[in-house]
Amino acid sequence: MAKLSEKIGYGFGDMSSSMFWKIFSYYLPIFYSDVFGLSLVDAGILMLVTRIWDGVSDPMMGIIADRTKTRWGKYRPYLLWVAAPFSICGILLFTTPDWGYAAKLVWAYVTYILMMTVYTGINVPYGSMLGVMTDDTNEKTVFSSFRMFFAYGGSFIALSAWEPLCNFFTPMFDGSKATGTQFAMIAIASACFILFLLCFLMTREHIKSKSNVSIGSDFSSLLHNRPWWILIGAALGSNLFNTVRGSVVAYFFTYVICANGEVSLPFFGLSILFYAGLFLSVGEVSNMVGVALTVPISKRFGKKSTFIYCNIALAVLSVLFFFLPADSVAGLWGMMVMQILISIFTGIISPLVWSMYADVSDYAELKFNTASTGLIFSSASMAQKFGGAIGGASVMWLLAAIGYIQPQAGEVVTQPAAVVQYLWYLMTFVPCCVALLSIIVVNFYPLTTEEIESIGKKLRMIRNQQ
Repeated sequence: MAKLSEKIGYGFGDMSSSMFWKIFSYYLPIFYSDVFGLSLVDAGILMLVTRIWDGVSDPMMGIIADRTKTRWGKYRPYLLWVAAPFSICGILLFTTPDWGYAAKLVWAYVTYILMMTVYTGINVPYGSMLGVMTDDTNEKTVFSSFRMFFAYGGSFIALSAWEPLCNFFTPMFDGSKATGTQFAMIAIASACFILFLLCFLMTREHIKSKSNVSIGSDFSSLLHNRPWWILIGAALGSNLFNTVRGSVVAYFFTYVICANGEVSLPFFGLSILFYAGLFLSVGEVSNMVGVALTVPISKRFGKKSTFIYCNIALAVLSVLFFFLPADSVAGLWGMMVMQILISIFTGIISPLVWSMYADVSDYAELKFNTASTGLIFSSASMAQKFGGAIGGASVMWLLAAIGYIQPQAGEVVTQPAAVVQYLWYLMTFVPCCVALLSIIVVNFYPLTTEEIESIGKKLRMIRNQQ
């Protein structure tokens, strides 16, 4: 059994990744449209087009990592090598140059592609480490749970701090939101750099595996890996659910909840400011509760069944959210309750998916004699990015199509009724449909608990003979 310090150290890695990823997912769309000054259409195209490069870079990184040989292992050294570029690129992404529109658009493309490339360079090896830290399927779920617990903890910190940091720095620079946002990211990026270094120092690779086949055979085995195809679809749906809801929250609060000014909630004689950061942060804490429930629930029902039950709950809760009035205290508290419940169920799903990727990796090693852990986990990164890109781009394109009014510097605008209505749909019915599609896809996932345990036993025998 792995040491507690290793599990905590492994958690620090995704704590860092998630601090960046949640800010990208939730605040980058509104940053591009309302601060940087890109049109909604251009911003949506930017987010989607860059995924073409990701489609190449993610598996490329997986292949490179699978064939890396150092005294630190295959995957772990990338945590050390890429930590600094990761942080620097995050700062550049939220930097707004004082240029013309065309030049700024080029800057946005360059910095976004750089950021996603570096994210791949550190996150694919980090995720792949799960396959070489333990060969026990239940222990993999424990590692995944630590990973996601710390990930949501990092997300909570980042989302709670983002708007206060922006508001803190902006007045220092003559009210410039662009500069205030940049310095807020500098603070976040510095923390992320330290966390990845801690992850490197506190973890170890315990399983020695090597691929006995060519790169072409690795790809061929992947394409014939039925559980992998199904899991990709399920993971894409899970990421799409989170991204659609997450990317629309800032818009939803700005133009629906707080359309007529700041809104506060009464709480035991106190008045709490109800804003997007609070809503998202409560969600991250609730995610952590869900993560803590993952291991006992998945042991009781199995990974596949747990995934299905959670998505049924997400579909129902998303629909219920639609019927909550935004103009009453009861309705607003109801939204908070829905956010807590939805986040608990998404918190259960997240570590489950990563654990299932590790199981698929073991299946591939046994069936195809290929230790392509990095390649398989790179697909997880791809699913995450495509889910984020499709979700973010779709939101922006839809808003542009129905008449979203982009505010100029310092301008306060009232959005058309159609925009407000579709913001409601994007928070409720659209995520519901995504959850239902995920259920249909994962229903075909063939790796049962018994089969996974059998695969693990056979692999241990093979590895002991080598």
